[in-house]
Amino acid sequence: MEAYLFLIGLVLIGVIAQNKSLIIAAAFLLIIKAIGLDGRLFPSLQAKGITWGVTLITAAILVPIATGDIGFKELLNSIRGHIGIISFLSGIFVAIIAAHGVGLMKEDPLVTTALLAGTILAVGVFQGVPVGPLIGAGIAALIIGMWDIIVKVISG
Repeated sequence: MEAYLFLIGLVLIGVIAQNKSLIIAAAFLLIIKAIGLDGRLFPSLQAKGITWGVTLITAAILVPIATGDIGFKELLNSIRGHIGIISFLSGIFVAIIAAHGVGLMKEDPLVTTALLAGTILAVGVFQGVPVGPLIGAGIAALIIGMWDIIVKVISG
């Protein structure tokens, strides 16, 4: 019963925050659970959902290339100047950090729970965008790694 209440609460937070992604995601899970397909679908969704989501986001980002709106000329022009170079390097940095975040989320379910809570708060209260768990996990992995190094250096 707690799972149902939690998911209903997430739908309500999504409605209050006017966040369609949160509403759709929580409602989808609520429906799957209510019709009894959770035992069959949730394990696959949990195991492969991040990969599916990243693939879908990547496809959406590549649409301008597929439509011909962005070609090699536009790509090369986009990295001229300081704004383009900074954006290009930021893209590389975030992708590398996010890759470490995927590993951390798979290793420790508590990390995912804490990231989810932070993301829900950011979406509901601060009008954030729910892409945070993956990037957040990457940043957490980076900070945890630095923390471990500092502790190791201090403890000798």
